[in-house]
Amino acid sequence: MVETVREPLLTFENRRRERLARQAPVRPRGIQYWRTSLVAGDFAVIVVATVVAMLARPRLGFFDTTIAEVPGVIGPAGVGMVAVWMLANLASGTYSQSRLGVGTSEYARILTGAALTAGLVSMACYLTQYNLARGFFALMFIVGVPMLVLWRWGARRVVHRARRHGHLMSRVLVSGSPAHVDEVCKVLRRDSWMGYQVVGALLPSSAPVAATPAGIPVCGVTTEVADIVPQQDADIVVFTEGAFPTAGDFRRTTWELEGSPVQMVVVPSLGDISAGRLEMRPVAGLPLVHVEQPQGMAASRGLKRAFDIVGAGLMLLLAAPVMGLVALSIRLEDGGPVLFRQTRVGRDEENFDCLKFRSMCPDAEARQAELQDHNLNADGVLFKLKEDPRVTRVGKLIRRFSLDELPQLVNVIRGEMSLVGPRPALPKEVRDYPPEAHRRLHVRPGLTGLWQVSGRSDLAWEDAVRLDLYYVDNWSIVQDLSIVMRTVQAVFASRGAY
Repeated sequence: MVETVREPLLTFENRRRERLARQAPVRPRGIQYWRTSLVAGDFAVIVVATVVAMLARPRLGFFDTTIAEVPGVIGPAGVGMVAVWMLANLASGTYSQSRLGVGTSEYARILTGAALTAGLVSMACYLTQYNLARGFFALMFIVGVPMLVLWRWGARRVVHRARRHGHLMSRVLVSGSPAHVDEVCKVLRRDSWMGYQVVGALLPSSAPVAATPAGIPVCGVTTEVADIVPQQDADIVVFTEGAFPTAGDFRRTTWELEGSPVQMVVVPSLGDISAGRLEMRPVAGLPLVHVEQPQGMAASRGLKRAFDIVGAGLMLLLAAPVMGLVALSIRLEDGGPVLFRQTRVGRDEENFDCLKFRSMCPDAEARQAELQDHNLNADGVLFKLKEDPRVTRVGKLIRRFSLDELPQLVNVIRGEMSLVGPRPALPKEVRDYPPEAHRRLHVRPGLTGLWQVSGRSDLAWEDAVRLDLYYVDNWSIVQDLSIVMRTVQAVFASRGAY
């Protein structure tokens, strides 16, 4: 009886070993190049920060200069701190593939690595009574941490741009029912900056189907995934709903893929939920995904309101000279009013007067009806024109850099808007909203938001709603800070500004 049970297992194991023996050597992939470049770049940045700290330390008069003059103190310490910092980055997961290029977790891990380095070095100096210059220690992190974050941000931008042009891509097989395969592939193709190139689909049954309804070529059945992966030269296999009838079938597939370089990804039946709201808690081998409640209520409370008041106040002070020049230019061009007031729908569907610098001729609203045939979004609820003849010469300039929206900082101070939030909607747009779009109105509209940093007027209506709903459900103060920083880049790049 024992031999009868062992025989299938041995046969299975022998097939796996034979498959691995026939497998072609792993060729370098985009992700390997990226990770290697990040390691080299991090090392260079930390070395530069160390050198800067060593050179600047003696010039800081408020620190004790006698330590800096001791030969052999700072030099060896700098070498050791570079090594410790690189190891701390590795230990904190800053080079983990799952955290590269997406979200804020990569930057959080960089901060974790820096904090770990500071703690380890401080502890080592205390235990060994090593007289390390405090100025050098502080300067290394003051210079190094911002440089690391800026370097990672720049590297991410370069990689995202390369991926949009078809470079540094990972070849992906998607397994599941045809409907779920098409749904996942739609997302992967839409967000090409993620670097996933779908090469085929695997279906749970052997029905004679050449492609899914969306046109994804079918390469075989899920049970043959271990043989199809080397045939398609795949890097990643994505298992979505319907891929396996039982959990045991999935477990056996993972056994077959053991030892191969392919990465396995499971897509749960969840969508538009940030990683911060998800927590995996295995119970008796069963992976339970705990999902926190949507954050729409928290997105209108104290912390966000304090962020709005402080941020808008500082921005008003800094932008005051620019706002004065814009106002003067508008007045001199045609003698019309400087400000344009328009009724918009705010939080809980309360109307308010949204302030903007006037960028169109005074009779712009009266002329909208004659331009309706040229609306770029005729099938949606928005009115958009690529070349709007009502825009003035000054208006084109201030729209390009979003200067026309600076008066909305007053709306933020008054509590009618937020620095970050959904796009402020017109009453007639709200009347045409589908039911799910009304959730955008649970929070204050924003001066900027995911809609702006993702393309502004270039976005389709459905994408704008999807981004706004994602923001409302997954709000966090870290996300707000990230959007504000991305807004600066979007404004200077003038993406979708017309």
